[in-house]
Amino acid sequence: MNRRPLIILLIGILALLFCASGVTVAAAQSVPAAAATASAPLAKSDRPGAIKTTKAQTSEAVRIALILTLATLIPAVAICMTPFIRIVVVLSMIRHAFGMPETPPNPVLISLALFLTAFAMLPTVSTINKDALQPFLEGRIVVEEAMDKGAEPLRQFMLRQVHDKDLKTIYDISRQPLPARATDVGLMELTSAFMLNELRVAFKIGFVVLLPFLLIDLVVSSILLSLGMLMVPPSTLSLPVKVLMFVLVDGWSLVLEGVVGSFR
Repeated sequence: MNRRPLIILLIGILALLFCASGVTVAAAQSVPAAAATASAPLAKSDRPGAIKTTKAQTSEAVRIALILTLATLIPAVAICMTPFIRIVVVLSMIRHAFGMPETPPNPVLISLALFLTAFAMLPTVSTINKDALQPFLEGRIVVEEAMDKGAEPLRQFMLRQVHDKDLKTIYDISRQPLPARATDVGLMELTSAFMLNELRVAFKIGFVVLLPFLLIDLVVSSILLSLGMLMVPPSTLSLPVKVLMFVLVDGWSLVLEGVVGSFR
């Protein structure tokens, strides 16, 4: 009797039984692992609080990006919505009244104008920081509300300086009807009217400052003409006299106090 087929059949049955027992053991081992995974505490990234943290980080990043973007507008705001225009124009006219177009240098005049602007705008800046900037950084107000609250102190400051004729001129240029109330004036029109007013007031102050220097030039020219010294430039002799007179009367303090004190 040939026993080879019987032996092959037995080997096949044993192999099937071994495979079945292996699958059963693997399934039994996977069940505790799944239970351990289910009973294990959630990972830090899987907790519900992780979503809030991500959102908070995103909002913080958005706030920083907005602050950096608005920081690029600070030079424009410092020039157009502050006393900087009036101060720097008056200082430049004093320099030309002396007959020294480059003395003091431009960096000196601009730095002085910036510091005086900061002194004049200190109450307004403090209000903006308290009502708009700090609440926005702390996340208590949204961007639109922060911009509205930040623009209101600047609006009030500019409204105190401008005149009705300045606003009427700007609205006539833009071909729009003049608002009946000051609160209805647009920020762009108000800024343009404010700049127009600042230039006019700066030239008025400059005219008053130029008169004494013009008087000195006339006196020196008359003296040189009466002495027959026609070849001597009057500016050569009048410049030391102007500087001496300006120093004796403490002209820088008088001019700066008058300019900064002219803001309401």
